[in-house]
Amino acid sequence: MPHTKSAIKAMRQNEKRRERNRRNRSRMRTAIKKLRAAIEAGDVKLAQELLPQTMSIIDKSIQKGIIHRNTAARYKARLTTRVNQLLRSATT
Repeated sequence: MPHTKSAIKAMRQNEKRRERNRRNRSRMRTAIKKLRAAIEAGDVKLAQELLPQTMSIIDKSIQKGIIHRNTAARYKARLTTRVNQLLRSATT
């Protein structure tokens, strides 16, 4: 346990930040899972609705420092590719 006042305050701040980061990371992961589930189920309409929402959440996670921008780009590229494949298979 910290002894000085500044260390005690820093511990409180770190706890708040950790909880905030956990909430944001959880929100992002949940959105990605929902989109992946829609893709696996073959639900084209739901996947198209969830894609922009998920992209927005991923972009916000970059701004908040939850994930690196290259990691976010990889997530976005893979999800977009899978949704596009689903659209192509649904139209043929």
